[in-house]
Amino acid sequence: MSLFSKIKRAVNKFHRKSINQELKNRLTNHNMSVISANCVGALMLHDLDEPFNSPFVNLYMKPRDFIRYLQNMAHYDQQTLVFEPTNKPYPVGKLGDILIHFMHYDSARDAQEKWETRLKRVNLDNLFIIMSDRDEPAGVPYEDLVDFHNLPFKNKVVFTNKPYPELASAFYIKGFEQETQVGDLFAFSGWNGAKYYDQFDYVAWFNQP
Repeated sequence: MSLFSKIKRAVNKFHRKSINQELKNRLTNHNMSVISANCVGALMLHDLDEPFNSPFVNLYMKPRDFIRYLQNMAHYDQQTLVFEPTNKPYPVGKLGDILIHFMHYDSARDAQEKWETRLKRVNLDNLFIIMSDRDEPAGVPYEDLVDFHNLPFKNKVVFTNKPYPELASAFYIKGFEQETQVGDLFAFSGWNGAKYYDQFDYVAWFNQP
């Protein structure tokens, strides 16, 4: 990391402390369960100092597998994670016919223990679903965005790099228009401590009745 990058990161981390405190002060809904296709949901909870009441932490799923999981959660939650050797530097679990990439876990045993423990904490009455238009070579196909939009969950959002006004669940994140998909939404977007996902008022979203 260059000296410039180190300085920018330090400045952003300094400003982020006050941003996080303001976010925590606004939050009225606590102990929600967040099911996120990648790390965005867990990082939002980390900003808010909220517990992880779902197993979707430090992992990612391909959007199509994520949608398939959400279309039949009861079925997949009854499946046992199976780990097989892969060429990935992290454990990859198979849950029925879908794959879960535990990219921030050191071992399959740790991944399985965390998955099973946190699965028991899921509160279906206080549930929020997050997906991003990424992790595919050219972004998530439009038909998958439509399938996500049609999922029977009240609180769901998919972050996209361009607007989809016909899909109420899609939220356009500015800054990735020249890309085929959104980038790292948890990265700092400037020098004031703001992250890309701050464009979406997730505290107001969590607070809604």
